[in-house]
Amino acid sequence: MTPRSSGIAGPGEGHFTVFPDCAEALAAARSLITPGSRVLSYPSGRPWLAGRWHDREITAVRARRSGIAVLGCCPAEAAELQRCAERMRDLTDAGELARRLPGSFHLVADLDGRLRIQGTASGLRRVFHATVGGAVVAADRADILAEAAGSGVDEEELAVRLLWPVPHPLAETSVWRGVTSVPPEDALVVTPSGRGSRTARWWTPPEADDSLETGAENLRAALDDAVRARTRSAATVSCDLSGGLDSTSVTFLAARTPARVIASTWPGRDPADSDLHWARKAAEHLPDLDHVVWDADASPLVYTGLLDIDDPMDEPTIGVMDRARVLHHLPGLADRGSELHLTGIGGDHIAWCSEAYYHRLLRARPLLALGRLRGFRALWNWPLRDTARALLDSRPYGEWLAGTRRELHAPPAPTVSGALGWGTPPRLFDWVTPDAGEAIRRALGRAAENAVPLAPDRGMHTDLHLIRDCTRILRIWDRMAARAGLPMASPFFDDRVIEAALAVRPADRVTPFSYKPLLTSAMRGVVPDVCLSRRNKATASMDATNGLREHRADLHALWENSELARRGLVDAGRLRALARRPATPGLREAMLYSTIACEVWLRTLAPAAGPASGPPPGSPLPAPS
Repeated sequence: MTPRSSGIAGPGEGHFTVFPDCAEALAAARSLITPGSRVLSYPSGRPWLAGRWHDREITAVRARRSGIAVLGCCPAEAAELQRCAERMRDLTDAGELARRLPGSFHLVADLDGRLRIQGTASGLRRVFHATVGGAVVAADRADILAEAAGSGVDEEELAVRLLWPVPHPLAETSVWRGVTSVPPEDALVVTPSGRGSRTARWWTPPEADDSLETGAENLRAALDDAVRARTRSAATVSCDLSGGLDSTSVTFLAARTPARVIASTWPGRDPADSDLHWARKAAEHLPDLDHVVWDADASPLVYTGLLDIDDPMDEPTIGVMDRARVLHHLPGLADRGSELHLTGIGGDHIAWCSEAYYHRLLRARPLLALGRLRGFRALWNWPLRDTARALLDSRPYGEWLAGTRRELHAPPAPTVSGALGWGTPPRLFDWVTPDAGEAIRRALGRAAENAVPLAPDRGMHTDLHLIRDCTRILRIWDRMAARAGLPMASPFFDDRVIEAALAVRPADRVTPFSYKPLLTSAMRGVVPDVCLSRRNKATASMDATNGLREHRADLHALWENSELARRGLVDAGRLRALARRPATPGLREAMLYSTIACEVWLRTLAPAAGPASGPPPGSPLPAPS
């Protein structure tokens, strides 16, 4: 199947929309198909998929009654998808296909007029939908649908993003009026008429009953498949090589593929930072490696360049804090020939896991749990009273979420309450206006009425929530990196990799007496033993502290003519006063991050940030370029 258009986006820069096969969808297409768009059509001639993408990021096939397309990183060949399309008897077959394939991708399928769109369980590839021109249209970006539907920012949803942190499920909603976000574990199903839709569960977390030995084998295979899925289409790749276990694992797996590998090490400014030492130890075992060590003092600090960000973003993200740091080295790696940059992001989220599993284990295996909890108390300095209080708190998730409304202005909760509970209780800061605070309390109350955790076990819930918190940042970083000229990928967040890790017994994944035992076991024989012996990691806290001090003028300027203040959500005067005091206690704990994220996002939008004009109804579709 070939597109009608020749407009091609660079790898990672693309976007797409999906239309039902109905006459009403043509009105939506007039708003969404612009000059330069690529278009795939139904047999009827109506548009099926439209947008901008690179040839190596899509495989699409069509049978007599059905069609299948995968968009993103997926090693499935067209012949395999063709066989699946020809055998498809129900749209749930598409969900089964997605559960088998490695990589990270969206899957679109249609059968006898019904349409199904799904992303990844990790949340890295999202699905949104809106009614445009009378038809339900889906896309991988919410802002594209908002512009086509003529809708603007939902200020109550935006106010919720001022919380720190944002609890489930409030972070998974769209911040645009009239645009709905599909939960990562669900697929969107659109009726043949194009006017109705529903969601269908396609993914559930695995039972956590694999042994460490079995889990290590499965994780090694899944992570190897994830890395190979990337290197199959790139002759040269670059890898972060911080010397930590996560990035070192990805680098050594990449070195086992035919691709040429460039390793990139960015030393920290902190004299106690040992990343460079460990990175050089790893590089010694890869004689063909092109190892680039950057100048630590030349690398950007946290808070760098906030006033200059103009990347398209469909939601606020605290990733803007580190945008300059993430992108700084990519042009240099591209100049050395890299076609794709691999990161170790996600290893912390899947190789380790939440201590909250021990809330249940204390009741199921008290002797084991008590011994481990004593170790965690010593490791993390948990006070005995706070630890006992967290372990005795057995409130269901909805009740816990409802209770957070009463504590929004309380001092930060003890670390152990978040570690052993349903999550870190959210907080509001004194620069958030009373009206915004009331809107946030209403939203929390509504969410608590029907709140269901991501899993019944608070450990699994926390693991999944933290994974999705990170992928919400990463999906924006990936677009930023592609726009900067070098696409980025994080194999640890592939669904098959996540499933392999989550299937391992939690007592084998997280223990105070061993550092990342699952990944260490999985990489035995792949990564040299000397590299597996590292038991710590750098925190880059000095980069954040110095960034606050050196960029306080930018932070002050951010609140001049503040978009958040204009909308009545924050008191800009309080924020300007805070910017003049970068040593204020609490700033090091990221208390500004969510507010900065919302302000920067609003500044990247078109001036109106609301209804957008498009071709008038009845206009012909733009001619493909």
